[in-house]
Amino acid sequence: MTQFNSSNNRREVDNFLTPRSSYYGEFSPQHLTFNANLQEFAHRISYISGLQTGGKLSPDEAYSQIKALYKQLKQSKKGLEM
Repeated sequence: MTQFNSSNNRREVDNFLTPRSSYYGEFSPQHLTFNANLQEFAHRISYISGLQTGGKLSPDEAYSQIKALYKQLKQSKKGLEM
């Protein structure tokens, strides 16, 4: 019988659902943080697009959610003083 380590299993599922790419740009804590925020933004946009394409979200709701995410990304950039 195979035993599953819930911590490792959860990490694998998380990595599958929210993959992260390495950052190769000019290093600074601000750049690294913004890159992580940008990757999260892109990932969430992908979900919203898929839901809208699949008929689970109306175009207006998808637009509203994307607009709100963009505002959050913009605020994060301002907060990092880049």
